[in-house]
Amino acid sequence: MRGRVIFAFLIELCRLDTRANALTDPDGPGPLGSGYDPDFKEPVTIDLAGDGVGTSVRLEYPPVQIPCQVEPAVFEALREFPSGNAPRSAVTLVFHFKDLERLGLVDLATGDALVRPGDRLNAIFDRTGVLVQAIRTPPGLYVTEARIAGFGLGLVRPRRNLLLVSFSDRALGAGREV
Repeated sequence: MRGRVIFAFLIELCRLDTRANALTDPDGPGPLGSGYDPDFKEPVTIDLAGDGVGTSVRLEYPPVQIPCQVEPAVFEALREFPSGNAPRSAVTLVFHFKDLERLGLVDLATGDALVRPGDRLNAIFDRTGVLVQAIRTPPGLYVTEARIAGFGLGLVRPRRNLLLVSFSDRALGAGREV
């Protein structure tokens, strides 16, 4: 017996497609040769319209719905900068490995969960699929940590059972908090 998550919701996760981002040339004949920033190793933001406002060229796998427990820490708390408001949000989701295995989100060769830093939380649904909370992007909520918890359940064949995944926003403003 491996247990299960309690008070389950469904979340929609948009996993970052690192291979597609690396192989994409977002500005054609321009200076970029990849969809990744060479310094920060994350998807680049470029000014597509020439208006001085950057657009992310982030490429993602199709969204997947995963059952989990939702443990919010803070949601859209006021955080003011001289340049405006950049709400702060953080949430932890508790996934069960049997659900991740069923959905093909565990690498069979290594046992690694395929929920990784950079993946984006798109929405939270109840168990019947009714939208509870859409996540505005920007700022979005992105995986900052995916950590295995709960090793050893099961008498005959002990296995891991839980993956704790922390999500936080990416600040929209620049500067120090006021």
